[in-house]
Amino acid sequence: MKNKINVKIGNKTFTATLADNATSKAFVAQLPLAINMLELNNNEKYADLPTTLPTNASVPSSIQVGDLMLYGSRTLVLFYKGFSTSYSYTKIGKIDDTIGLQAALGAGEVKVSFEVKE
Repeated sequence: MKNKINVKIGNKTFTATLADNATSKAFVAQLPLAINMLELNNNEKYADLPTTLPTNASVPSSIQVGDLMLYGSRTLVLFYKGFSTSYSYTKIGKIDDTIGLQAALGAGEVKVSFEVKE
């Protein structure tokens, strides 16, 4: 499996490294994917995926900037701020270089494209 994807936000492209799990494999099978992601809590963007993914949720010790996670079985979450949480997520991957991520995501709804990195 390819373990890198491109995450395009506006004119900026970020590379993410995928976790080696069933969730990320199922996520890659849905790519390419362009979705409108909504703002939540001034620290994340989220959107429901077209289909559910397998889960292996746990409470992370903390959320890191750039974490790409699954909440429930079909809600994709991209975090742009780090914090502690009591919620359970299944890890999909992480943005490699998060410089400019928060600025690219901006405020409110944003269109984000995910595709396999060639």
